[in-house]
Amino acid sequence: MSDVSGSDFDTSDHHDITATQSWQALAAHQPHVFAMHLREVFAVDPDRGHELTIDVGDLHIDYSKQRVLRETLELLLSLAREAGLEDRRDDMFAGAHINTSEDRAVLHTALRLPKSATLHVDGQDVVADVHEVLDAMGAFTDKLRSGEWKGHTGKAITDVVNIGIGGSDLGPVMVYQALRHYVDTDIRCHFVSNVDPADMVGTLADLDAETTLFIIASKTFTTLETLTNAAAARTWLLKELGASTDAVAKHFVAVSTNGDAVSEFGIDTANMFGFWDWVGGRYSVDSAIGLSVMAAIGKERFGEFLDGFHIVDEHFRTAPLEQNAPVLLGMIGLWYANFWDAQTRTVLPYSNDMARFAAYLQQLTMESNGKSVTASGHHVTTDTGEIFWGEPGTNGQHAFYQLLHQGTRMVPADFIGFAEPTDDLPTADGTGSMHDLLMSNYFAQTKVLAFGKTADEIAAEGVPAKIVSHKVMPGNRPSTSILAPRLTPSVIGQLVALYEHQVFVEGTIWGINPFDQWGVELGKTQAKELLGAIVDAQPPAPQGDSSTDELVRWYRSHRGRAE
Repeated sequence: MSDVSGSDFDTSDHHDITATQSWQALAAHQPHVFAMHLREVFAVDPDRGHELTIDVGDLHIDYSKQRVLRETLELLLSLAREAGLEDRRDDMFAGAHINTSEDRAVLHTALRLPKSATLHVDGQDVVADVHEVLDAMGAFTDKLRSGEWKGHTGKAITDVVNIGIGGSDLGPVMVYQALRHYVDTDIRCHFVSNVDPADMVGTLADLDAETTLFIIASKTFTTLETLTNAAAARTWLLKELGASTDAVAKHFVAVSTNGDAVSEFGIDTANMFGFWDWVGGRYSVDSAIGLSVMAAIGKERFGEFLDGFHIVDEHFRTAPLEQNAPVLLGMIGLWYANFWDAQTRTVLPYSNDMARFAAYLQQLTMESNGKSVTASGHHVTTDTGEIFWGEPGTNGQHAFYQLLHQGTRMVPADFIGFAEPTDDLPTADGTGSMHDLLMSNYFAQTKVLAFGKTADEIAAEGVPAKIVSHKVMPGNRPSTSILAPRLTPSVIGQLVALYEHQVFVEGTIWGINPFDQWGVELGKTQAKELLGAIVDAQPPAPQGDSSTDELVRWYRSHRGRAE
């Protein structure tokens, strides 16, 4: 386990997952699996290719190429049960306050409950609240898409700019790009998140203020980056229009719960779409945070998106652990992270439309499970969190797959592909489809990662002896294959929910709280404090360490400020 310093927490009264019988059994079992190559595993268990699969909604999931035996799976599920996963899952769906550090329910699953469902939490009819907001979003986006909503000068909106950061940006960007074939309006969506002015300036460069609408997405309406960008957008709008602040209400709406701050900014609170403290930002793309997505694809398609989430929610809630996709995949992820010292997992969608999926998962997984204390405040006794990364195939094949195939690090991989393309073209020789070529790469990569190519096989091809070792593909590299018929609104919802629940599974075993994010708060506070040090006319006071003092001095000198 890597060293996580800086904690004085006592673990003497804490239930240590690593001391459980199931954990110890897995630790004893791992060397046996480690000694087996996937070639041998398939030889002794030839039926695993069609038996170690699960179909959930539209998703066909093959985990047979993972370095697990059937006994491994039994031991992993024993650990899940010993950690109380089923009860913890039921508590989440029921609205128990499992986010203990903030004393909140965790109910992103309620965002996709059908209107006919019933769920009361803390005295609130949660389903009614959710659908009230969805209905308001639908009414607003109908007006926007039809041209009924007019800007200050009477022109219809042609461009929507979503201003948010973190969960208020990554989800909408990813889904909008993934569902470009379902955009059935001339309205174009743009996304600004970075407080670097280049992001805002570059986005506004080709926009017409008369036909641009801004969505300001901030739950508390206090996020520094978002409000800084929102103020810059407001200044640009009023300057371009030559208008008074009255114009703001026609060109800005808010996704927030802070009516006073929204009103003070100049936005009509009638055009404020709320959500709740039981929705974490990284779990919020299916809430009002998805307003830009609904504007692009319409409320009906957005409903299909929500239905996709709900399909996987119900599977996770009701399926036995042995046939439960998020449970099995989450436990396999934990298997590698804790018993194989695998530091990362790569996600490889063979769909260019899913180019931002890995970035979305980075926040979902790493902000959730990047914790070094348990929910009870004790220091963890094992590594937590997986580092997620990835790129679309086949681009990644010509970048980092070399390390996946022949490097010294084991990197478990998730491959995502589709039977039907969103776009297709004939190959250069006119005999085939570019999508078929893409997917042949998908299948080839999972096969070579698993089974490789031996020195004897390479030598038999007449390769010079001095080159043979360089061309050996060791194989034995684990992967999951996820296939769906087509990338649809429902399927993207299913995929997101599949990973959301894996995060929950892993967090439960580790005993951490995946639903807070205190680690990002201190940096924000320090940034506010340091802003004065870098902009004040007078030389700044010492900041407490020589490195920061010197960096601030250098920066100020190159900005022409007193040192």
